[in-house]
This record gives sequence, structure tokens and C-alpha cells, in this order.
Amino acid sequence: MRSLIALLLIVPIIGWILREEPYIDAIMNAAHKLLNTGRKFYFGIMLVNQLIAYFLLFGCIPMMYQFIHEFMRDKTGEAWEYFKGTALLRSFALTTLWVVSIPSFAFAVDHLGASLGWTIAQGLMISLAGMGLAVWFASRKEKQYGIDFTSGIQSEIAKLVEPKEKGQSRRQVLEFAVLFVSLFTTIFLLHLLMGWGLLIVIPPVIVIWTIGYFVIKKRTGRLASQARQYFVQEMKHKSQQFSLLLAAGMLIYAVNESGAGNYLVEGLFYLEDTVPFLNFLVILPFTTIFLGFLGLGPLTVIVLVAGILQNVEMPYPPELVVLSLTSGSVISVLLSPVILPIIILSATNGLSILKNGFRFNLGYSIVFYFMVQIYIQFVWYVVY
Repeated sequence: MRSLIALLLIVPIIGWILREEPYIDAIMNAAHKLLNTGRKFYFGIMLVNQLIAYFLLFGCIPMMYQFIHEFMRDKTGEAWEYFKGTALLRSFALTTLWVVSIPSFAFAVDHLGASLGWTIAQGLMISLAGMGLAVWFASRKEKQYGIDFTSGIQSEIAKLVEPKEKGQSRRQVLEFAVLFVSLFTTIFLLHLLMGWGLLIVIPPVIVIWTIGYFVIKKRTGRLASQARQYFVQEMKHKSQQFSLLLAAGMLIYAVNESGAGNYLVEGLFYLEDTVPFLNFLVILPFTTIFLGFLGLGPLTVIVLVAGILQNVEMPYPPELVVLSLTSGSVISVLLSPVILPIIILSATNGLSILKNGFRFNLGYSIVFYFMVQIYIQFVWYVVY
């Protein structure tokens, strides 16, 4: 738990780098010719948002919304808010399947003993499939609303592309790619070669990597300014998250010491034996979804559930257990009206929490659940 609190404290400092250069603008400027239809733009926004979430966690939602809102400032109404809101919320939810800097994913991989490379590859594949599914749902909504997203985007595309030098834009895109790959590769190699747990590897790598960026850029003054702002002003807003993690840690300890965790898991296995065509991996996502509706975010839920499961012998490969568990987190982020991502999105776009959640994403969540389960059951019965 100490390592997890350190991770939660350290990961946000990655975002300091995004304040230094207009990397998002550069990426969108470089890719504007590939984003000239509604479907391509929707998919592109989801992809960029996942990359930004690697640096900013759920802070990517308001940041990317403001960027899209500036681009589509003349496009208002429920249809366009659906387009913007679902692209951002769904793409962030899907990051819990594979992004190593997301604390819930790192904790699940670390404590369930899953292979990092295989879990990331598997989660990324499901994430891309989920993005394709989101594009399909958006195109259906486009017909229901009777609006042409493509023509609206094409009318605004010239405003997106700034008359900046091609060399400068290309340099910033390349720089962002180097930053992303260097951070991911360093974490992966240290975990793989040294055998260190993710919760141990990630915080010091992020600190050294961030300091290295500012030193190479010769902006140590900016580093000191950002650090002072974070530790003096921003950190106090994390007290609630730390309190929830402390409470979750105490609950895990009590559950493990009392044996209640074993009874809970045995109950799930009993349900598996009782109900035909039902197994543990089918039921597991609903524990995450249920706890999410009680107000526990993905991190707290996975800390609680994975903390119990790590002491239980299961016949299933840990990679599939992680995928089943995190797929429940995806649905929880999309639907629960009492956890942070939906609350932040609603505060940003002005729509109700229930509209951003249930109304826009219920159908998508149901189809996504069955899509993931088809993959999990196929791998379990055919491969294993």
C-alpha cells in the first residue's frame, strides 16, 4: 500500500512536461489530413486521448475536451456533445486495460502475478477493439440524430491547422514519440530484466525521467516552479484519494485475516458450479461494477479485489483474471454516476451525469462486456 500511495503521488508529475510544449496541437496538425471524416476524427481523438492519459490520467478528459471544444466552438447541441463526451470518456475508460501508468492496472498486474508484456498486449488489443466498437456506436448515433459529423468537421478543419512551420510541428511530434517510448520502454525493461515489481519501478523512473527532460531542455527553473505549485497547492486535493486507499488497505488486511475473502471467492466459485455455462471470469467484472456504483473508483476497487484474490489459488491464468477485472473497471467508469471521470466530464460539458453515463454509454457497455467475454472464454477454453 505504501508503494501504491507513492505511485499515486508521483504519476501526475508526468503532466508537467505537457505544459512545456504544445504537443497535442502538433500531433493534430500533423495528422489533420488523416482526420477528415467523422469516424476518423472520432477514432483519432480516442487514440490521442489514450496517449495523453498515459501522462495525465483522468486529467486528460478536461484538457482534451477544451481542445476539441475550441476546434468545434460553432458546433453545439446534444449530438455534438455526445460526439465529444463519449470519445473522451470511452477512450479514458479503455486505458485501464493496458496503460502501465494507470495505478489500478499496475496494481492488478503486480499483485496477481501477471506477465506485463502479455497483459499490455492483450489489453491494447481489446482497447483497439473497444475503440472500433465506439466508432460504430457513434456512426449509429449520427443517423439517429440526423446530423452529418463529417461535413461539420471538414468545415472546421482549416481552423485546426495553424500556420506554423512544418519543421517545428514535426519536431514536436517526434519529441513526444521519443518521450512516450522512452518512459514506457524503461519501465518495461527494468520490470522484465531486474524482476522488480511495477509499484517499485514506476515512481523512481518517472522522477528521473521528468528531471532529465527539464535538465536536457535547460529549464530547471520551470521544474522548480512546477514542483512548488504541485507540492504546495495541488497535492492537498489528493487527501481524499489517500484516505480511501488507507481505508481499502485496512479492509483488505481485515478480510484476509478473518478469512472472509476466501468465503467470498468460494461463494463465486460455488455460483460458477451451480449455474450452467457460468465461470469465475464471467462473474468477476460485476464485482468491480457493483463496487463502482457504491462510489469506489477503479483504483480503490482493484486494490480491494486484487488484494483479496492474490492470496487465493485459482485455476485461471492471471492475465485473464486481470483482463476480466479491468473490463469491469471500464464499465464502471462509463456508467457509475459517483466516480470521478463522469463527474469531471459533466462539470466540463454541462450535461447531466446520468446523460453522460447511462444514456450515452449503456448500450456500448453491454456490447463491450460480451465482446470481452467472448475473447476471455475463447482463450480459456481453446488456448488453456
